[in-house]
Amino acid sequence: MNRFMAIVEREMRKFFRSPVLMIMSMMLPLVQLIILGNAFGGKIRGAKVAVVDHDHGPQALRIREAFDSVAVNIATFTTVNYDDETQAREDVRTGKVDAAVIIPAQYSRRVYSQDAPRIGLVVDNSDQFMSGSLESEMQSLIDALNQPVIQDRVVKNIALEIVELYPYVEYMKYLLSGSIALAMYISVMIGGGMLYIDDKARGVHEGYLVTPISKLELVMGLNAAGAIKAVLAGISLTVIGSLMAGLGTIFHPLALFQLFLLIVGVSIAFNGMMFLMMVRVDDPLVPRAMFGVLNTLLFFPSGAIYPIAAFPKWLRAIAIVDPFTYAIHGFKAILLKDGGFVAIRGDLLFLFLFGIGTLLIATPLFKRTL
Repeated sequence: MNRFMAIVEREMRKFFRSPVLMIMSMMLPLVQLIILGNAFGGKIRGAKVAVVDHDHGPQALRIREAFDSVAVNIATFTTVNYDDETQAREDVRTGKVDAAVIIPAQYSRRVYSQDAPRIGLVVDNSDQFMSGSLESEMQSLIDALNQPVIQDRVVKNIALEIVELYPYVEYMKYLLSGSIALAMYISVMIGGGMLYIDDKARGVHEGYLVTPISKLELVMGLNAAGAIKAVLAGISLTVIGSLMAGLGTIFHPLALFQLFLLIVGVSIAFNGMMFLMMVRVDDPLVPRAMFGVLNTLLFFPSGAIYPIAAFPKWLRAIAIVDPFTYAIHGFKAILLKDGGFVAIRGDLLFLFLFGIGTLLIATPLFKRTL
């Protein structure tokens, strides 16, 4: 045990003597949380919609009043009057406006005679998010215009009652789970994989070979130190990220204990995976070259940014064996849903088994020789 703890102490002293390394291991996830959390997932505001009115009748006036109501209240878009339909379409194509609404001639007469009145909407569908938001807002306005002035006493139409279990979840809160997992992965990659290979290249491991330290003690010492670094990174980003995103989960003792168990499981899984990949590597450039590939291969299929249900089958297969998937699911279950231990026990089981299994495979592959 003394030999084991000596290795852990040496690795931790080296880690704490490099504060810049500690800060940089959390800088990317924090920057990602701040930038992506505010850049994505928001609602459209201030889009420009051209209005070409060929009718000028009372029903066309109702449409304009509905547009003004949107501009004043939810401010999804503001309208710009056009006289030329061709020019409005060209401005949509060139990006001067985001969409164009065409109110055809005789529109009011068709409404009164119930003769299939139609309104045209020209959108730039190269931006799916913008066009989808405008189409949805326009459809809501059309549904409101289709409502009869005098409602039936007996409701005849089928209605959908939507019950949302949780308040509105901002994208920063949704992204926090992925940022925590990414911070722990970077900590393991830098503080475990890269430093381990650098120590081998510099001859530090030669000093271990002249001591009575066994292979198992050496492997367990290196991995315990790497897991402690990942735990510290996970706790730090969980606290900082929760405060930035406005989540109060960290102030509940039971949820905090569940988060700690999850962070420990994630650190063991990530560290075991990284040690298995690096156990036979000698070139210091290899882990640096692998960093971007592994980040893309593990982070994006995990559901951190986009739901797994939308993936093709081959990408879902990667997500099933990806420890990031279970880490992010567990963090979301606690931070966003307050699901309790029942919601994360499957994630904990996979993470601990995955971490222990990779360490058991890596130990026989470890060379206690030059």
